[in-house]
Amino acid sequence: MTSRGAGTAFSRRNYRLSTESEKPKLTGIVNSKLLNDYLHRIFPSADGIQPATAYRKPLTFQNLQEHLDKLLAEDSGAEDSRDQVLEGRLGPSTVVLDHTSGFEGLLLVDDDLLGVIGHSNFGSIRATTCVYKGKWIYEVLISSQGLMQIGWCTLNCRFNQEEGVGDTLDSYAYDGNRVRKWNVTTTNYGKSWAAGDIVSCLIDLDEGTIAFCLNGVPLGTAFDNITRGAGMAYFPAISLSFKESVAFNFGSRPLRYPFTISLGEEQPVPRPFWITYPVEGYRPLQDPPSVDLVKAHKLLGYLKNVIHIGIDVLEGKLVEKDTSTWQLQGEPTVLITLTHIFNHFAPLMCKVYLVDDVLMHFLLSILERGGAVEAHPLIQQLLDLMWLLMEDYEVHECLKQLLMSLLRAYRFSPIIPDLGLQIHYLRLTIAVLKHEKSRKYLLNNVLFDVLRSVVFFYIKSPLRVEEAGLQELIPTTWWPNRFTKEGKESKEVKEESAEERLRRRAYDRGCQRLKKRIEVVEELQVQILKLLLNNKDRGGGEASRYIFLNKFRRFLQENASNRGNLTVLCPPEYMVCFLHRLISTLRCYWDGHKAKAPAALSSEEAYVPPQLFYNGKVDYFDLQRLGGLLSHLKKTLKDDLALKANILIDPAELQAVTMDDLDEDEETATSTAQRPVAALAIGGALARPSWLSSPTLGRANRFLSTAAVSLMNPRRPLGTLEKMKARTLSVEQRTEDDIEGSHGNEGLLLGRPPEEPEQSITENSLLEILDGIVMMYNLSVHQQLGKMVGVSDDVNEYALALKDTEEKISRCPKRRRDIYEELVKSQKVFSEKLNHLSRRLAWINVTIYSKEKMQDIYWLLRVCIRTIEHGDRTGSLFAFMPEFYLSVAMNSYSALKNYFSPVHSMEELPGYEETLTHLAAILAKHFADSRIVGTDIRDSLMQALASYVCYPHSLRAVERIPEEQRISMMRNLLAPYEQRPWAQTNWILVRLWRVRSHCLLLPAAWAHASGAITQLQGCGFGYRYTRLPHLLKTKPEDANLPSLQKPCPSTLLQQHMANLLRSDCDMAPSFLNSVLNQLNWAFSEFIGMIQEIQQAAERLERNFVDSRQLKVCATCFDLSVSLLRVLEMTVTLAPEIFLDWSRPSSELLLRRLAQLLNQVLNRVTAERNLFDRVVNLRLPGLESVDHYPILVAVTGILVRLLMDTDFQGAKRATAVLLADPCFQLRSIQYLLGHAEPSALAAMPPSADKRHFSLHTYTDYISLEELAKVERMLNHLSEESKQAAASTLPTSEEDLCPICYAHPISAIFRPCSHKSCKACINQHLMNNKDCFFCKATITGVDDFIKPVSS
Repeated sequence: MTSRGAGTAFSRRNYRLSTESEKPKLTGIVNSKLLNDYLHRIFPSADGIQPATAYRKPLTFQNLQEHLDKLLAEDSGAEDSRDQVLEGRLGPSTVVLDHTSGFEGLLLVDDDLLGVIGHSNFGSIRATTCVYKGKWIYEVLISSQGLMQIGWCTLNCRFNQEEGVGDTLDSYAYDGNRVRKWNVTTTNYGKSWAAGDIVSCLIDLDEGTIAFCLNGVPLGTAFDNITRGAGMAYFPAISLSFKESVAFNFGSRPLRYPFTISLGEEQPVPRPFWITYPVEGYRPLQDPPSVDLVKAHKLLGYLKNVIHIGIDVLEGKLVEKDTSTWQLQGEPTVLITLTHIFNHFAPLMCKVYLVDDVLMHFLLSILERGGAVEAHPLIQQLLDLMWLLMEDYEVHECLKQLLMSLLRAYRFSPIIPDLGLQIHYLRLTIAVLKHEKSRKYLLNNVLFDVLRSVVFFYIKSPLRVEEAGLQELIPTTWWPNRFTKEGKESKEVKEESAEERLRRRAYDRGCQRLKKRIEVVEELQVQILKLLLNNKDRGGGEASRYIFLNKFRRFLQENASNRGNLTVLCPPEYMVCFLHRLISTLRCYWDGHKAKAPAALSSEEAYVPPQLFYNGKVDYFDLQRLGGLLSHLKKTLKDDLALKANILIDPAELQAVTMDDLDEDEETATSTAQRPVAALAIGGALARPSWLSSPTLGRANRFLSTAAVSLMNPRRPLGTLEKMKARTLSVEQRTEDDIEGSHGNEGLLLGRPPEEPEQSITENSLLEILDGIVMMYNLSVHQQLGKMVGVSDDVNEYALALKDTEEKISRCPKRRRDIYEELVKSQKVFSEKLNHLSRRLAWINVTIYSKEKMQDIYWLLRVCIRTIEHGDRTGSLFAFMPEFYLSVAMNSYSALKNYFSPVHSMEELPGYEETLTHLAAILAKHFADSRIVGTDIRDSLMQALASYVCYPHSLRAVERIPEEQRISMMRNLLAPYEQRPWAQTNWILVRLWRVRSHCLLLPAAWAHASGAITQLQGCGFGYRYTRLPHLLKTKPEDANLPSLQKPCPSTLLQQHMANLLRSDCDMAPSFLNSVLNQLNWAFSEFIGMIQEIQQAAERLERNFVDSRQLKVCATCFDLSVSLLRVLEMTVTLAPEIFLDWSRPSSELLLRRLAQLLNQVLNRVTAERNLFDRVVNLRLPGLESVDHYPILVAVTGILVRLLMDTDFQGAKRATAVLLADPCFQLRSIQYLLGHAEPSALAAMPPSADKRHFSLHTYTDYISLEELAKVERMLNHLSEESKQAAASTLPTSEEDLCPICYAHPISAIFRPCSHKSCKACINQHLMNNKDCFFCKATITGVDDFIKPVSS
C-alpha cells in the first residue's frame, strides 16, 4: 500500500488491516456487535444522524476501509475542479516570488521563495501570479521596520535602484516607514509599522480600489479608480532598501488576520486567532487545500472520537473516557481503528497548511484546559501514535512543519498584557519536546539545522506601548530627575517631593506586575532548555545534551566566523535572552550535580579548566589565542605540553595544519579573483542562511542579482565556504565518552596540568556549555547591552527638555499669549513622549537590566576571573587561552558598572569588593604580560586599566592587590614609551597624579633648609577641575563639553613610582627621555596642524576644515598636556632625578626639560600669535584647546623646580632655565597677565581684549599657588638681570659647533672633537659615533679652555 499525496512512492507499513473471523478470539478483538457499535460511534455519517441498529449496515474491520473512503469522499466534490484556473487569476496555482525574471537589483530570497531581503539600494520583486478580476488579498510579515513600499504592479512597470513599487503609473504601494501611500505622487496614509507586524494588501478589481490593513485593522481605501481593462493585471510586488526584509503569505499558510466585516467599519471584530477565514469577499491568491482540509478535519474528528470513547470489554458496552488521561494500553481494537485513521491522516500531515491549521491548533486546544504541561499526557500519547503508525519520513516532515509553525507563531504574535499568546505556544513546544524520540529527532535535524530555534528564547520589546497593553499594566509613569548644571560640582541633593514619591512607587508597582508576567515566559523558556540539556535519555541512542552540544558549537562557529555578515549572524537581541536562559539552565544542572556529588564545585565556584584550551577536545574554530595562532603555539610549546600536560603533538598533524594554512590562503586568493563583483558584494554569504527574512525563520536562501549571469545558484558550494582546518577531534566525531570520559579517559579534562587541582568540578558537558556561554557574551551580547542604554538616555534628554519648558512657562509674561500656547504644546509633546518611553524603559529594565540579569552577568564575570587565574598558574600554557576570556572579563565589568545603573548598583552584589580586587590583579599583571602577543587584546587591557584607575572604588581595588604585583605594575608603566601604547600608559599615570586635596610627603633630603618635611597641597598645579575652566566661562550649561573624571588620588601608587625612579638609575633616564621625546613630537604635530587650520581659515574662498584633522589636532594638544602632567608628577615625586647632578643623565634631562618648557611657553604666550588666533576661532572639535590647560601644567613644573626644592636644586634649575637660548622672561610675566610694554604700544586699543592671567581662575588655583608664581617671577627677574650683568661676550669660536647655543664644555676620546655636554650626552643615548669623524667614542671628558686662550 502506498501513501497518497506524499509526492514519492513509499511503501507503507503493513499492519494487516483485514482480519479473519476467528481473529477476535485469538487476539482480544471485541465481539462483532460491540465492534459494530464502536466503529459507528467512531466513524459517524456526515449528517451526524445514526440509523437504527436494525437498518444499519454492520461495520467490521473487513469493510471499514470502504466505509471510511466513502465518508471522506462525501464533501470532496470540488476535488475534480481544484486544478482548474479560477476566473480573475492568471499564473501558477502555487504562488511564490518570481525569481527568474520578476525582480530588479540585488536580493536574497528564501528557499521557499516567500521571504526576501534587500541587498541593494532599492531592490524590487513581484509574485508569479497576477489578478485581473474579483477581490484578492495577500499578507506580508514585516521582519524589519525600515524603508519598504508594498502593494501591486502590472507587468509593464519598470523599476530601478531609485524607483520602485508605487513610483510608476500603474503601481500602487503603502509605506509604513514614512506612513505614506505611493502612486507616482505621495500623500499621508495609514499608520507606522514595526517589525513583527502583518500588512494585508487587498485589491478589488470589480470596484477598482486598493486598501491595506495593519495587524487586521483596516487603514481605509488607499486608491480608487485604478486602471482596469484589457491587458491590465496586477501582481503582488514590493520594493525594499538594503537589509530590509519581509515574508509573504499568498495563501500557502492560513491567513493571520481574517475578518468578516466590511472595511468601512472602524473597529474589526476578529475571530479567534487560530481561525483562518479570509476577509469577507476577498480570496487569497493561492487557494487553500480545501479538499484536504475537509478530510483532515474529519479524520481529526474520528481521532477525537477514539480518544473520547472507550470499550468496556467486561460489561460489553461503550463508555466515555477522560481525554486528559487517555492511553492506548495495548487494545487491539483501538489500535487497528487508529491504523485505519492514520492511513489517511499521515500523508495529510506532511503539508504545511494542514499542520498549521489542523494539527497545531488541535494540540493547542488540549493545553487550553490549563495546568502544567505534565498534566496533559495526551500529547505524548499522540506523538507515540505518530511514530508507531506513520512512516518515518512522514513523522519527520510533520514535526518539522509543526515546529516551524510554532516558532513563527511565537515570534510574530502580538504582545498582549498577559503574554498569553507567547505562553500558549511555548507550552505546546515543551509538550512536544518532552517526547524523547521527537526531541532527539528535532535536535538532530531541525532545531539548529532548519530552524532558528534561538527565537524560542527571545522576548521581543513592544515598539507600540498602547498595543502591548502597558498603559493598563503601568498606568502611572515616572522618570528620574537626574539634572545637574554643567560646571562645578554641587553637593546638594534635591529631595524628592511627596508627589514624585507617590508616582515612583506606583510606577514600581506596575513594573513588578510586568516582571511577574515576563517571568512566566522566562520560566517556560528555561524548561525548554532543560529538556534539550537532558543527559539521562540515553534510550535509543545519544542523550539529548550531547546532540545539543554539537549543534550549539556549530551555532557558535557560524556567529564567530561571519562577524561581518548580518544576514548570517544571530541578532544580538536574541543572543541576550538566549544567554540568560542558558545560564539559568546551566546553573540548575550544575547545582543538581553538586547535590549528588558533594565533592564537586557549586555553580558559585564555576570556572573553565585550562586543559580545554589545548587538548583539542573543544573546537575554537581559529579564534585568536593569547599567544597567537594555535598552529604556532603547538609548534613552539609542544615540549611544555608534553612535560606539563602529557600531551604529545603528532608531527603529521602539525604539518597538516601548516599545509592547510597555505592551501586556504591560495584558495582564498584564487576564488576571490574569480568571483564576480556581484558575488563579492555580499561577502561570501551566498549560500548561507538568513536571520532577517522569514516566513519560517528557516535557514536556506538564494541570491538574486540582475547583474549576475547565473541568477539562482550560489557562486561557491557551501562546503568550500565552511572549510575547516585540521583538528585533533572535530565536533561531528565526538561521542559521549569523548566528552564525559570513561575507563581512565578523562574526556574534556584530558591533559590536566600539575597546577590544576584534582578535585572534580562538574560534569564535563556542562564545562563546554559554560565555555560557549562566555563566547556568546563576547560575540554580541555586550554590544546589545550597551545599545539598549540608549532608551534610558532618551528618557533623560526628554525629561531635561520638559523641565526647561516648564521653567520657561513659569517665566513667560502673561501678555505673550502666543508664546505661552506654543510652550504648552511643547510641554504636552514632551510629556506624551516621556510617558511612552518610561513604559518602554520598564519593559527593557525587566527583560534586560533586571536584578536577576545583573546577577547573571556578575556570575559570568567571576567565572572568567577564576578561569583566567587558573590558566595563569599553568605558566607558558596560559598562551593557549582564547582572547575572548579576557575580553569578557573586562566587558562584563564595564556592563555592570555602566549599563545596569541607576536601576541596580554593582555595590549590592555579593563579594563585590573581592571581585574588583581579583580583576584589578588580572589587569595589573597581564597588561604587559609577554605571553599575550595580540595587539588588540593588549590595547584593551591597557584601556581597561586606564578606566579602572579613574574611579575611587576600582582604584582602591588596585591598591588592595599584593604589593609585589603593585610594584611590578608600576615598573611596567614606567617602561620607555617607544613601541608600545604609550598614550594609555601616560593617561594612567596622569590619573594617579590628579588629586583634589590629598598631601604627599617629599623625601627629607629635598626638604627646605629648615629640615621640615614639606607638604604639597594637591598633586597637580591648578588641576582640580572636572570641566575645562575656560569653557565654563563661555558655555556653562553645554552638556557636550569635554569633561574629566573627578580627582581620584593614589598616594600609595605614587610612592611606588617615586621609589622605583629613585632606586633604579637606568629606569628614570630611559623613561623620562621617552616622555620628553613624545612631548616634543606631540607638541610639534599640534603646532603644524594649527598652522594648516589657520591658513585654511584665512583663505578668501569658503573652506571647511576636515573634522578628522580637528580631532587629531585636539588629541595632540591633550597628549601634550598629559605628558607635561607626568613630568610635573616626576619632578614632584623624585626631583633628584633632575637636580642631583651626581646621578648620570640628570643634567641632560634638566636641560632637555628646560628646552621643551621654553618652547611651549614661547609658542603659547606670544601676543597675537598663531595659538591665539586659532583659539579665538572657537572651532567645533577644538574646544579643549586653550591657554589654561597647557600653561598651568608648565607652571606646575616650573614651580616645583624653582620654588619647592632646596636652595642648591633651585639654583641649578634656574641656571639651566636662564642658559637656554629660548628663555624669555615675558613668557613668565604672561602667566600673571603682565604684558610687554612694547606689545601694549603696538596693539590697537580694544575694550574687549582680555589678557590671560592665572588670577582669573581662583576657583581652581589656590592663593598659595598664585603666591608661588609671583615669587617665581620675581626670582627669575632678579636672576636674569644678574646673569645678564655677569655674562661676558662669547666668541663664535667658543660656541658648541652643534647647537651654537652653549659654550664648548666636553671633549671626546679618542678623536678630541668638542661640543657642549648637552649635545654629546643626548647624542650618545642613541649613537656612539662621533658627530664629525664617525669614530667610536670611548669616553667624554670635561673641556676647560686654557687661560692663555
